[in-house]
Amino acid sequence: MKKKVSLKDIAQEAGVSTALVSYVLTNKEEKARVGQEMARKIRKIAQKLNYQPNHLARSLKSGRSDTIGLIVADISNPFFGHIARTIEDEAKQHNYTVIFGSSDENVDKSGDLINALLNRQVDGLIVIPAEGSEQQIRNLKERHVPFVIMDRPFPGVDASSISINNAGAAYEAVKHLLLAGRRRIGMIAYKTGLHHISERRRGYTQALSDYGLEKEKRIKLARYSHLRDDIRKAIGQLMRGKQPADALFFATNSLAIEGLRYISELGIRVPEQLAVVSFDESEAFDLYHTPVTFIRQPIPEMGKAAVRLLLEHIRDGDRPTAAICLDAELVIRQSSAKK
Repeated sequence: MKKKVSLKDIAQEAGVSTALVSYVLTNKEEKARVGQEMARKIRKIAQKLNYQPNHLARSLKSGRSDTIGLIVADISNPFFGHIARTIEDEAKQHNYTVIFGSSDENVDKSGDLINALLNRQVDGLIVIPAEGSEQQIRNLKERHVPFVIMDRPFPGVDASSISINNAGAAYEAVKHLLLAGRRRIGMIAYKTGLHHISERRRGYTQALSDYGLEKEKRIKLARYSHLRDDIRKAIGQLMRGKQPADALFFATNSLAIEGLRYISELGIRVPEQLAVVSFDESEAFDLYHTPVTFIRQPIPEMGKAAVRLLLEHIRDGDRPTAAICLDAELVIRQSSAKK
């Protein structure tokens, strides 16, 4: 069997110490003041000799694996895919590898993923939690596992989190529709107790109240497991009667995509008959005949903040929790034009 290449082999060929080779191959050459030309030479030799680092030995020595676990709610949703890519890129800048899984909005699968990632000896977790997973988060806290909640904070759990001002963003979206002359504004949201959806509903209700239209509240709920049927039922109810809705605010992009499909089937003209705004963007909106107004979450900033906050917890142990709340942006396009 061919002998495995070691740091010593690379050092001998480069004519330097093994310590210097180690600094370069762990991307710490600046700290060791290694010249760029020498660093390139060492990496070229390592590539030529097909050097494979022994991560297990390194983690046993340092007590760290240089890996982060990421749990997203639904990897099939482009929103979560974008988050995963951002976190992966940011982690790489800090010499960390990301191992991720999707809970598929299932609390039992979420628990299994947490256990699997901890068994892989990850240094910490970034979690976009499923509904009902509060106790799983509390258990992480009790076990002193470094972690950060992203996108969906639990108000009753003392944990570091990265989120956006959901109520404020929803308020601005509904306010925009009101200023565009819409008065019968429906909202379709997921049937869930998750805080971020509750906040979006609160923003919708507050905007109607501030404009004297609280009695015009028209909220319909859809189940994640029955999305297509529930969306069709909700839109049918909102568009029925002598006073049908003249605008729809979808609480997520997945709701909006399914809703727009049915709106097209019904032959409803957007924005002439019905204005549309979605929370979150989607590439699918570019395929719709009318450009869709949407709320853009600052995903790059959220991902970078989550990684940096988690690494602070990994380095500093029982660091005080921090709740970072960012603002979202309303991107106005043709689907919410004035009457």
